[in-house]
Amino acid sequence: MSDAGYDHAAVEQRWQAAWDDADAYRTSDDVDDPTYVLGMYPYPSGKLHMGHVRNYTITDAYARYRRMCGDDVLHPMGWDAFGLPAENAAKDRDTNPRDWTFDCIDTMRDQMRAMGFGYDWDREIATCTPEYYQWNQWLFSRFHEEDLVERRDAEVNWCPECETVLADEQVEGEAELCWRCDTPVEQRELEQWFLKITEYADELLEDIDDLEGWPNSVRQMQRNWIGRQYGSEVEFEIGGHGSVTAFTTRLDTIHGATFFALAPDHPISEQAAEEDEEVRHFIEHEADPEGDEPNGVATDLTATNPVTGEEIPVYVADFVLSDVGTGALMAVPGHDERDHAFAEKMGEEIVPVIAPEPEEGEEGEEPEIPDVSEGAFTEDGVLVNSGEYDGLDSETARERLTEDIESAEHTTQYQLRDWGISRQRYWGTPIPVVHCHDGCGSVVVPDENLPVELPEFINTTGNPLDAAEEWKQTTCPDCGGDATRETDTMDTFVDSSWYFLRYVSPDLEEAPFDLARANDWMPVDQYVGGIEHAVMHLLYSRFFTKVLADHEDLEHREPFTNLLAQGMVQLEGEKMSKSKGNTVSPQRIVEEYGADTARLFMMQAAQPERDFDWSEEGVRSTNAFLTRLKEMVEEFAAERPDGEDDAIARYVANEIDATVAIAGGEYDDLTFNRALRETQDLVRTLRQYAAYTEPHTETYERGLSAVVRLLAPVAPHLAEELYAELGTDEDEDEGAFVVDAPWPTATVDREYVTKRRQLVENTREDVRDIIDVAGIKDPQAIDVVVAPDWKYDALEIAIESDAPDVYKRQDYGQDLQAEREALSMTLGPDEEHEVLESAAWLLEREFEAPVSVVHADEVDESVLKNAEPGRPAIEIDD
Repeated sequence: MSDAGYDHAAVEQRWQAAWDDADAYRTSDDVDDPTYVLGMYPYPSGKLHMGHVRNYTITDAYARYRRMCGDDVLHPMGWDAFGLPAENAAKDRDTNPRDWTFDCIDTMRDQMRAMGFGYDWDREIATCTPEYYQWNQWLFSRFHEEDLVERRDAEVNWCPECETVLADEQVEGEAELCWRCDTPVEQRELEQWFLKITEYADELLEDIDDLEGWPNSVRQMQRNWIGRQYGSEVEFEIGGHGSVTAFTTRLDTIHGATFFALAPDHPISEQAAEEDEEVRHFIEHEADPEGDEPNGVATDLTATNPVTGEEIPVYVADFVLSDVGTGALMAVPGHDERDHAFAEKMGEEIVPVIAPEPEEGEEGEEPEIPDVSEGAFTEDGVLVNSGEYDGLDSETARERLTEDIESAEHTTQYQLRDWGISRQRYWGTPIPVVHCHDGCGSVVVPDENLPVELPEFINTTGNPLDAAEEWKQTTCPDCGGDATRETDTMDTFVDSSWYFLRYVSPDLEEAPFDLARANDWMPVDQYVGGIEHAVMHLLYSRFFTKVLADHEDLEHREPFTNLLAQGMVQLEGEKMSKSKGNTVSPQRIVEEYGADTARLFMMQAAQPERDFDWSEEGVRSTNAFLTRLKEMVEEFAAERPDGEDDAIARYVANEIDATVAIAGGEYDDLTFNRALRETQDLVRTLRQYAAYTEPHTETYERGLSAVVRLLAPVAPHLAEELYAELGTDEDEDEGAFVVDAPWPTATVDREYVTKRRQLVENTREDVRDIIDVAGIKDPQAIDVVVAPDWKYDALEIAIESDAPDVYKRQDYGQDLQAEREALSMTLGPDEEHEVLESAAWLLEREFEAPVSVVHADEVDESVLKNAEPGRPAIEIDD
């Protein structure tokens, strides 16, 4: 034992070697009770950071717990190994992305092993290997066969420094900078490959309601991203340009449309810019769709309201987006906050055409027209200032107007757009297409010619695949003529949209996954990862799973049953980051304190979904706790005390049961911090027990064994050490390792435990209050008096009876009746006596006075008046 604690390095190295020798974490392909636990696999950046450690400690702890509960657990690890960062790093270091990536993987794998994560490393995958990405290409072919792939021109975010397309999420801030290099992003028109995720928009949206094991915030983010809106399309005539279609969810407000707005890139806006310098300047220099305030510029155009025939002015406005709705909208400032703000800014008229519905009992009353001068009235109501439609409710008016306006029709709009997967970079899956020179067009590479492997890396500007001339030149699979390979690679989100299926059969050569095994293991029972993946990765994974269910006989349509989005590890309230210089090295913590200390501190600091602050003091305290526990087990094993099985032992036994009952439930809910707090409280109770009297051997040993097992999912190395020190019970089906040991069981449930603990704590608190209020310096004796049986009967009657007036007399029953809504059942009188008698030693230890627990029939009636169920009377002699 060192001054800094136990020799964690020796303990951890010993058990890691033992696990490896025994293949302790290998998962069989044929299982009876499958449980799939998965953390989002990492990008191999070269070093683990504290976010990694937290994420993977959560999944590791849960996987170990489920395994101890008897489940067959699949808990794999792999690498999200493609992507631009590796390509940029290789260019900077004049190496190639493959070597750089695998060096990083080797480093991170070693760090994960040092943390003691219980992965089945035989199932390890890396998405940058041909053995993996050939199945990306195979899936592309299947999607193409099902008409879920399309190639078309599209405006894209282009980083001139990285020379690649960026997803919207990779364009950051008001300045619209590249997420990797902070270069201003440009807009370009390029031919792109798309996966038609919009074909599944309705199912993706509607099935969110069934994802009951997902955080509500994530579910709502997905709903918002899909953005389905029911409404109507209606045409407005714009002088000199013909009819323009606008989408609106509030056709009932059309009489209040006082101006018309077009997106900056709408064709009419672009035409106006050619003739109007102010419009051109706004589009090129001022339009800011991400801005806090709506902005725009007037044109000399007018639009005709199809209902009123009124000519209203046309604006080019940056709050109108070409890829949302139709890129044109009727603006109703009286009933839309954004339109209201813009109208005020531009001096346009604001007309109320919807009023609140009259209150009940006011039928026939004229609706009170709202004052919209200061803000819009955005709710449904009844129509006013709307001619023949006055008095109709909003829903009825929408239906009538859609029928009456010749150009209007019901429609559904989505914010979700098809998934552009083209990336102009080297380090990704080559899109398996060739472009024939002789008229065949774009031809998908046949399955027998897969994988299309990446050529050697060429360190050049732009896309290295464009420079790989020999690789690019090929023949057309259809006609045999000359052809050129597609040089775009796939978005790396493709890799992660199905990787969880590859883990079930990572070495399979005939298919991306073994269907029978996938149907057995899927869906993933518990998935853990960062909130930053709440939309794209999870949405794409759901999309892939549904397509595979439709066309490849996968039995499950959702990939993840339960999802936990873990919080961040912070330092002094700020997210750890290299740029801020506030990172903490996991390697240093492991070397100085041990992996178990790091894992335990992180898991007890907060609930997994909450952010928490890293604390060196907290780490030291956690290490000290583990050191004390090791000493307790070693002292017990060396001396094996021989105390009596008395009331104190029964109290400790009850606390062991209580801890096991509560901690198991918390592990089920992934609230590890609460489970660990219970476990540490039990350690404290055991220490107090051993300090107060010579412990009863079986009780004390059972307590230590329970602690070791309850800690095993989080601090597995020391748990193995202490499990071996304690030995196994031949009457139990014990495993060679603690990870194979059965989870401890309790003979009580949480409700009973809560009542028992509340009784003890209330009693201790009452004694403290009496001593404090009475100013007793040296109590000589303490009597704890349990209430008489009839009070328990009265309590039960008050709770269970439906009668409005159970008790007529002005006595205890009448008092109960006054508090009837707040009543709850307590333990029975005999149970209370037993619990309090077993806990009397705690009072004796605290107040250094003898304690007696007394039945009601042993004391005077005057004492009993203060005794109630769950709140015994207290008599103190001073």
